[in-house]
Amino acid sequence: MTDDGAATTLDGAGALASLATLLRDEPALTATFGRATATFAVPEPARAITIAAIASLSQRSPIVVAVPTGHDADRLAGDLVTFLGHDAVENFPAWETLPFERVSPSVETMGRRMRAMWRLRTPGRAPKVVVASARALVQRLGPHAEEVEPIVVRPGSVVDQNQLVTTLVEAGYRREYQVEHRGEIAVRGSIVDVWPSTADGPVRID
Repeated sequence: MTDDGAATTLDGAGALASLATLLRDEPALTATFGRATATFAVPEPARAITIAAIASLSQRSPIVVAVPTGHDADRLAGDLVTFLGHDAVENFPAWETLPFERVSPSVETMGRRMRAMWRLRTPGRAPKVVVASARALVQRLGPHAEEVEPIVVRPGSVVDQNQLVTTLVEAGYRREYQVEHRGEIAVRGSIVDVWPSTADGPVRID
């Protein structure tokens, strides 16, 4: 079985390794290392691979990349994943709603923001690059946002079902008859279906 996504990442990583070697002696790039500020111009098509090279060569971590809009952040983060891999890049999204609006932010957005905060403060989990729009960077975090911990269930572990469901509900998950959207859980006998807020699909715990 082949994984096209993995193959793409590996190809990108190989291209980046060659680029890093070529850019190691580039004055404009190396000027960013060891200095508080540095400025250099990069053509739009080369931005992702240049940022990836800086992240690979620099001792600074994480590198925060500010972009104008959420769309720009999504696109740049996707390009960076090609060169650095998923674990090295975190896209920090902005709330879709304004303060005091009666509409809550999406479950996915809340989950992605909490995941980014958790990774940044956890040794060995921090990404090399954090991409965020200007709006995401200026929005305030909620109370105790930095204290949120992920709910971890590992294969083969024994889990108290009632405690798990209670913990998920307290974390904001909705209990439904059938899981169809992010942030939902469903219980049938010993089976718990849950769709994590940052996952592309639901998982089953039995």
